[in-house]
Amino acid sequence: MKVLAISSSIVGSKTRTAMNAVFEEFKKSYSTVEMELIDLAEMDIRFSDGRNYLEYEGDTGRITKAMMEADAIVIGTPIFQASIPATLKNLLDLLPANAFQDKIVSMVITSGSPKHFLIAEQQLKPILSYMKAQIVQTYVFIEEKNFHRKEIVNDDIFFRLARLVEDTVLLTETYKNIREAKEAQYEF
Repeated sequence: MKVLAISSSIVGSKTRTAMNAVFEEFKKSYSTVEMELIDLAEMDIRFSDGRNYLEYEGDTGRITKAMMEADAIVIGTPIFQASIPATLKNLLDLLPANAFQDKIVSMVITSGSPKHFLIAEQQLKPILSYMKAQIVQTYVFIEEKNFHRKEIVNDDIFFRLARLVEDTVLLTETYKNIREAKEAQYEF
């Protein structure tokens, strides 16, 4: 199983801190999973111009190919101005409309306000559904008060991240087994 974790903000530290915790949980609990963490703050991503994702080079080509090859994707995103960041929307725009077909996608949301907990429901989930993702229904929402000096200071957050990782792996394995059983029905 190949899992890609994406920290989708180019500013701040909270989303990256949360995604580091996700990465560590994968390493601790599922050591056989092939795991990669990509931080958009460390990459030079081009704006989407309508090309096929295979035509992009550099960091843009690398991340789009990694997303297309992954079995599961964990998207970490902050909420800015009651919306997902433009860097994440651009990343999704680089991919074809059915990019997440047969992929599991889970989310970790960081926000300065508890008022933004529905942004994932109202903005991100519809985009992922349109792109054919199988979405892990429960996401982890982390408020600013749960961070101190670039560290998560609430143990409940770690429990919820562990559950998200477990749900992501179990759902990925389940859908893989379902697809394999369905394909086995055909004799060609």
